[in-house]
Amino acid sequence: MREPLFRRLALIGIGHIGSSLARARRERGSIAAELVAHDSAPAVLDRVAALGIADRIEADLAAAVAEADGVILCTPVGTFAAIAQAIAPHLAQGAILSDVGSTKQSVLRDVGPLVPAGVHFVPAHPLAGTENSGPDSGFAALFEGRWCLLTPPPGTDPDAVARIAELWRRCGAMVEEMEPGHHDRVLAIVSHLPHLIAFTICGTADDLADESRRQVLKFAASGFRDFTRIAASDPTMWRDIFLNNREALLEMLARFLEDAQAMARAVRWGDGSYIEDKVNRGRKIRRSLIELKQA
Repeated sequence: MREPLFRRLALIGIGHIGSSLARARRERGSIAAELVAHDSAPAVLDRVAALGIADRIEADLAAAVAEADGVILCTPVGTFAAIAQAIAPHLAQGAILSDVGSTKQSVLRDVGPLVPAGVHFVPAHPLAGTENSGPDSGFAALFEGRWCLLTPPPGTDPDAVARIAELWRRCGAMVEEMEPGHHDRVLAIVSHLPHLIAFTICGTADDLADESRRQVLKFAASGFRDFTRIAASDPTMWRDIFLNNREALLEMLARFLEDAQAMARAVRWGDGSYIEDKVNRGRKIRRSLIELKQA
C-alpha cells in the first residue's frame, strides 16, 4: 500500500464534496493517515460521527487545523475570507492549504493575502457533484473520471502543487492546471450559467397562475425535469458562486441572451434552417461529451 500523502488532513466543511472526499480517503487510505473533520453546524458533526467517515470530529476551528499538514476548505466560497482569517494563526509551518471552490479569482483574492509565510496555498476545483447536499449525500466514487483544476498562484512550491494533484488523482480524478481568470470564464459557461438558467426557469414556472403551475408540475417533460434537478442545488453555495464570479457570469449571460434573441427571431420568421443548425450543434456537443466520458 502506498504511503499516505498527508499525516493529518483537516477538512473544513463536511457537505457533499467534503463528505465525498472523506469517504474516498476511507476507501483509499493512501490519502491521509488521519482525517479531522470540522463543520460550523453541530448537527452535521453529529452526523459525520455517526457515519464514521472521519478519525476525529473537531468543533473548534483552530483545533481542527492545528498540526495538520493538509487543510482543505470545503465550505461555500463566500465563507472563505472569514475562515482563512480564523485559521491563519494556527496553520502549521509547511502545511498545504487548498479548497474545492467553484470560483478561483475570488479565492485568491479572499484567502491569498491571509496565508502565513511558510504555508503553501494551492487552490483547486474538482468538477464533480450532484444537486444533493449534506454529509449523507457524499460517495467515494464522486471524483472518478472527473477533472480537478488547480490554480496555484505564481511562485507556489511545485512540491505542494504536486501533492494536491496527487491527492485528487488518488480520488480517481484527472488533474490539470489553469490560470484563475480563464478558469472562471470556462466555468461561467459550463456550470454557472446553466444553473442560473435552471433557477430562473423554475422561478418562472413557480410564478404561473395556480392552475397552470399545477399542470406544469403534473405534465413535466424530461427537459423541465432536468432543470428542476439542477435547481435543487444548495442555495447558499450558488448565491456565493454567482456573486463571486459576477463579471464572467454576466458576460456569458449577455452572449446567451443575444443567441436566445437570434433563436427567437428564427422562430418568429420561420427560419427552419437556423433552428436546425442550432439543434445539430447541440447534438454535436452532446456526442463530444460522451466521447470524452464526461456525460
